[in-house]
Amino acid sequence: MTVSFATPLSSSSRERRQRVKRGLGRAVGFVGKMARNPLTAIGGGIILLLLVVAIFAPLIAPYNPLVQDLENALTAPNAAHWFGTDEFGRDIFSRLVYGSRITLYIVLLVSVTVGPLGLLLGVAAGYFGGKIDMVLMRVTDIFISFPSLVLALAFVAALGPGLEHVVIAITLTAWPPIARLARAETLSLRQADFVSAVRLQGASSVRVLWRHIVPLCLPSVIIRITMNMAGIILTAAGLGFLGLGAQPPEPEWGAMISSGRTYMMECWWVVTIPGLAILINSLAFNFLGDGLRDILDPRSE
Repeated sequence: MTVSFATPLSSSSRERRQRVKRGLGRAVGFVGKMARNPLTAIGGGIILLLLVVAIFAPLIAPYNPLVQDLENALTAPNAAHWFGTDEFGRDIFSRLVYGSRITLYIVLLVSVTVGPLGLLLGVAAGYFGGKIDMVLMRVTDIFISFPSLVLALAFVAALGPGLEHVVIAITLTAWPPIARLARAETLSLRQADFVSAVRLQGASSVRVLWRHIVPLCLPSVIIRITMNMAGIILTAAGLGFLGLGAQPPEPEWGAMISSGRTYMMECWWVVTIPGLAILINSLAFNFLGDGLRDILDPRSE
């Protein structure tokens, strides 16, 4: 008599394949929903292009962004230099390409830091209430009462110029709106019937928060973070323009505008092209955030 072990293994493999298919189906459906919104599709396409440009910058940029060529300084856009050159003869297109890495570095690092911080503080304030809520929300109100750029300037002035200090400063100014949003979501959920049922089953507060409250707050937080990315780009560019961000000769877009403003009347491309890069990418993140809100937030339907 022979014993076959193929049935359990094949059954397990079929279940895995079904889970993979369901996951792929949900992903395809999500992308399809976004593609049906023209503005969202445009925003997502621009952001995808920005990612590709940042990853393959050495292959895309025709020149070294840091090498000076004073003989070709302030050259107008032509076949050799598509976007012209700056006051030191550096190719503006190449500097924009490499500058996309700095922009994405700031946006991604701030978003990864701000999201968990704001979510944690907001959920804790909304769920526990009382003195915890009062203390956390008063601190949040203090941060919100100042314009984000002014507060970021104060933090960078205290920490000193530099890219890492810009990330820290923007993080310290960007978490309060996310915390207030997470708190509002938690206040509407903590008295729900399913939460009361879980408590009656003996679940701890940490388990209730981690397994039931936080997952329901995530869509709203993701939407807010995506829409905040445009503000992060503008704040980083503003700090770079003031000389508090990435230091020369790094090709940061705000710093490029600052260094070229002296020549903007005669050589429009030195300022206009980096400014358009900031504008287009900020709009792209806003378009993407609007699309995510339509898809992830059922109340928008």
